[in-house]
Amino acid sequence: MLKAVLFDMDGVIVDTEPLHRKAYFLMFKDMGIEVTEQMYTSYTGQSTINICRQLVGHFNLDADPKTLVAIKRKHFKYLFENDTSLQLLDGVLDLIKNYYNNGLTLVLASSASMPNINRIFERFDLDQYFVAKLSGADLKQSKPHPEIFIKAAQASGQPKDKCMVIEDSSNGIKAANDAGIYVVGYDSTHSTDQDYSMANKVVSSFSQIHYHNLVELF
Repeated sequence: MLKAVLFDMDGVIVDTEPLHRKAYFLMFKDMGIEVTEQMYTSYTGQSTINICRQLVGHFNLDADPKTLVAIKRKHFKYLFENDTSLQLLDGVLDLIKNYYNNGLTLVLASSASMPNINRIFERFDLDQYFVAKLSGADLKQSKPHPEIFIKAAQASGQPKDKCMVIEDSSNGIKAANDAGIYVVGYDSTHSTDQDYSMANKVVSSFSQIHYHNLVELF
């Protein structure tokens, strides 16, 4: 029986990807590097510090990865505070309430930094539904490594076979899979060029995974 749901944030709860994209490419411009679309897409689901370490290595930059992180976050903070179009994804608040009202334990497991997680949760008043929030930026390993979902399951207080992950990225799905947790791939218009073949179930609408639809899976 399902007891806990572990949510990714970007691309599942809120579509901050356009803001992150703008912030990253402003940082790339500041650093004088040209990142291809293929390279940028391959970073989806990874933490900012891990991405910046790869950039420093790939472009042989004479800069600390933390410097790149700070530049990117400065741009993102400005965009977040000045872009009024940012909203929760369609149907996700109903899904969160549906799980919460049916007694499921909810945990956030995101590669975003904790300041960005807190900005989203405060803006949309989500803390009331979640027992814990984990940031991949605070962990030793980044998705696709399974560490964040192993720790998120522990934070839920439930065994892994009673947990379910909702993810939209190839890296996140692989992380959940390697953690040994049932994973739903959310295939939406906000997530492009991602591989859902490793997901246990793939959906395009959150209504497909409301509580009453999950009984047969667990």
